[in-house]
Amino acid sequence: MTKQDIYNEKEIIVPVNLCTGKGKLNRDSIGWSRKPLFNCNLSGRWPRKKKWNYWYTMNDECLFSATISSLDYAGMVFVYFLDLKTMKFIEKNITVPFAKGCNIPVNANETVTFKSADMEVSFLEESGNTHMIVKSGDFGGYTLEADILVAAPTGNETLNVVIPWNSKTFQFTSKQAALPTSGSLRVGDYKYSFKPESTFSGLDFGRGIWPRRISWNWGTASGMVGGRRIGLNLGAKWTDGTGMTENALYVDGKLTKISEDVLYEYDLKNIMNPWKLKTASDSVNLVFTPLYERIANTNLVLVKSEMHQMIGYFTGHITTADGEKIEIDHLNGCAEEHNTLW
Repeated sequence: MTKQDIYNEKEIIVPVNLCTGKGKLNRDSIGWSRKPLFNCNLSGRWPRKKKWNYWYTMNDECLFSATISSLDYAGMVFVYFLDLKTMKFIEKNITVPFAKGCNIPVNANETVTFKSADMEVSFLEESGNTHMIVKSGDFGGYTLEADILVAAPTGNETLNVVIPWNSKTFQFTSKQAALPTSGSLRVGDYKYSFKPESTFSGLDFGRGIWPRRISWNWGTASGMVGGRRIGLNLGAKWTDGTGMTENALYVDGKLTKISEDVLYEYDLKNIMNPWKLKTASDSVNLVFTPLYERIANTNLVLVKSEMHQMIGYFTGHITTADGEKIEIDHLNGCAEEHNTLW
């Protein structure tokens, strides 16, 4: 058992700039908030700036995900789909030089778009909700059409945190989970209708200046458990030594910030075996059961990465900030290991 640290993390309650006028980390921004109060005013530092909006939508039938990202010197757009009954998986990736066509704004909850001859991806902000539109005439040999509306319930809290490696390398992330979702998805003859009582979405929003080499674990989940709207965001490795974590629980729209490490236990040689995720305080004690392994490897001139994203479900228990212990039974989600050189 490795050591698990507990941190004294500052909660931020007023808007703040992520960077100073010279593009370095604003020390006053180090902390976390329940709303995206951070102005991600990145500047300079080419090609170390990394920006992305990753969305997933999941229910008992399928997982659908779309991402628009910029690595400064390249844009990477990817969309994938998994039918959880048949395990049919399709993924499409597009890489464009210098992120051409990737319209990625500064802050969270702003419209993000990409359009090319091969695929159109839009995350449109409409009255506080996100309207996802994805179209492709050739998605693994099928026609893809997604029209998905992600709702942000009134008073819904999200995890927003600055991870400070040093004054020149740092990351702001907004993790939003368990958002009720409606709409439709069609992949060839596969058709899905999303209902907000049974379908939920999550966002991984990132803006930062990253080190060249990094590794991380990330676990996320969204769904209903015993009539409660539950979300998880559980990270590891990449925040080590920063004094901050990206760990949080979401229960009926209320956030519990976990200011301690989450220990991941899994066997890379037998990666489909159950994973264990736990904290020293027992605020998180979960088993993740993989159903499908998505392998995403990139080997380009400037980018080399290897990711094992496991799609499955969580069981176990979590404990909220007010001491409520909630038993988790079959909560849909993902857990991953990612090593990258970018």
